[in-house]
Amino acid sequence: MHHRYNTRDVSLGGMRVFSDEAIAVGSRLELDVMLPDDSVVRCWAAVVWADELEPDANAKFEIGLRFTDMAEPDIQRLASVLGPSP
Repeated sequence: MHHRYNTRDVSLGGMRVFSDEAIAVGSRLELDVMLPDDSVVRCWAAVVWADELEPDANAKFEIGLRFTDMAEPDIQRLASVLGPSP
């Protein structure tokens, strides 16, 4: 099954996503992260937290993901998009 998530706060360690689907903490997800140039970074991530949002929010859930496996070339491509760390 393939799902699209609205992402926020992307880093080399993980990201926050918004979803209408509940995903249990501890779940392991295979993700394709779309980069600005429309290329894809494939990785695995673990759900580390999930919060139900207010009824008037744009999504039903806010979910924290921690990247658990990503190929080195994909790490480098993601890092180049993110820019230098503060």
